Amino acid sequence: MKNSKLQLSILPDKLAVCRLDKNAQIPSWAIKSEFSSITRTVDELSIVCIENYIPSNIKAEKGWRAFKIEGPLDFSLTGILVSLANPLARARISIFAISTYDTDYILVKEKDIKKAAEVLSVFCKIKSK
Repeated sequence: MKNSKLQLSILPDKLAVCRLDKNAQIPSWAIKSEFSSITRTVDELSIVCIENYIPSNIKAEKGWRAFKIEGPLDFSLTGILVSLANPLARARISIFAISTYDTDYILVKEKDIKKAAEVLSVFCKIKSK
């Protein structure tokens, strides 16, 4: 990774990570969320979306906030996630990472967002959206 400062944005919404049965249909509440990530594997259907959209009967870990790594990021770049994950791990802040075609997102619990921003601001430019 180049030595230039990464640009991060803190997204405003609280997110949740949901687990559904591997054969479940993708629910409409997941699709209408302004932020959603949907992953199906042989074991499960995982959905990350704005927590207010999730019905109460869905298994979900709520209270996440997202740092968006401003992109687009080229596929040839290496070390982006590890450069953020390592200092957060040293600060004892758990993460949930999501990658898309253009960029990466690091989710941290709402209770840790200020501390995470302090840790990352040492080598990243951070703005709130």
